[in-house]
Amino acid sequence: MASTQAYALLCLENPLLDIQGQGDEAMLAKYGLKPNDAILAEEKHMALYEDLLQNHSAKLIAGGAAQNTTRGAQYILPPHSTLYIGCVGADKYATTLRTKNEEAGVRSEYLVSPDQPTGRCGVIITGHDRSMCTHLAAANEYKLSHLQSAPIWALVQQAGVYFVGGYHLTVCVPAILALAEEAARADKVFVMSLSAPFIPLFFKEQLALTSKYWDYVIGNETEARSWAEGQGLETRDVKEIARLVAELPKENKGRKRTVVFTQGTESTVVAVQGEEGVKEFGIKEVKKEDICDTNGAG
Repeated sequence: MASTQAYALLCLENPLLDIQGQGDEAMLAKYGLKPNDAILAEEKHMALYEDLLQNHSAKLIAGGAAQNTTRGAQYILPPHSTLYIGCVGADKYATTLRTKNEEAGVRSEYLVSPDQPTGRCGVIITGHDRSMCTHLAAANEYKLSHLQSAPIWALVQQAGVYFVGGYHLTVCVPAILALAEEAARADKVFVMSLSAPFIPLFFKEQLALTSKYWDYVIGNETEARSWAEGQGLETRDVKEIARLVAELPKENKGRKRTVVFTQGTESTVVAVQGEEGVKEFGIKEVKKEDICDTNGAG
């Protein structure tokens, strides 16, 4: 890496402590949850986290989609090449997250909320499925002022690629736009993940504000179809949706937008702005008997 680029990757999203335990259909019904879903917690879900800890031998795991992405990227990048930004509470769970990141070689630059605890994600494993219910808490308190503070912005300018998880659209859109605009200005790579089906449906206006900055956008087939539905489109064809997303207006015209939609055991679809056709890449299906569960599998 060039001396001016201290970090290959900077990620921004919602740091969470994953509380993962085994459950069953009765537990899902108790909290009104689906077997394979990702939602934000409501009041009716608040007892879930203690329930998992007290009654389901829950494991505590450093989580949050983009934080997991940062840690995963660090495994294949040179040592200490990644930086993660978000908001946590002033509690032991934040210390756990910092420690886990340090062990993986990830630099954590958290804003600390004095009023809210570190965010939690309750993960109920039923068979091969996982249901995730997130209480953002401190993660919901992230502020643009932290990102733009002199020491943090200096780190932003040292990074080569910016990755933002779509979940952060529920938290601080101005911070996402600040990164996106800096990427376009400095000709750096801006990557956006759609994250969950509810994002392109219920936060479509916020998502649309960022779309012209996407150099890469990543999602799965359900999120792709949710985007199409949110736009009032009738098509359910993932390849057609990928092409439509690829051709959205773009700020940095020096980089073609690349759209990547995974489809579980079906081929991954890739569309590139201005290029004819949509490419498909086959995947190696994992035998059901070899699957532990789908947590962390997207």
